[in-house]
Amino acid sequence: MWKDFAQYIINNYSNAEKIVEVGAGKFHKVASILEENLNSSIVMTDIKPSHGKIIKDNICNPDLKIYGGSSLIYSIRPQPELMPHLIVVAEKIGADLIIKPFSTDLVNSSKMKLINYKRATFYKASYK
Repeated sequence: MWKDFAQYIINNYSNAEKIVEVGAGKFHKVASILEENLNSSIVMTDIKPSHGKIIKDNICNPDLKIYGGSSLIYSIRPQPELMPHLIVVAEKIGADLIIKPFSTDLVNSSKMKLINYKRATFYKASYK
């Protein structure tokens, strides 16, 4: 599933200069696949960075400079209360947003469309 999720991003954002993952935590498989396959700046953020490659940021009170110039902002299994903040940042930056929720979570936004790509299921919206 993670390879399919990453492949969707690779296929659709091959020309992106910058892609930001919000809430990277300790799971970096998708970001690693993107770094290996794209000529893009892959930025990871988290409120509690687990290593030096992750930039500390609170999506509820974001530093918009981190997200500026992004073609895509994505988040894997964010807490539901963070989803509206992700949408606000994507709107302000003018980026696409992909949210890969837990299977039991719903994304409550009329702009977010459910995408089924191979074995990956996620929500996507464009705020460009």
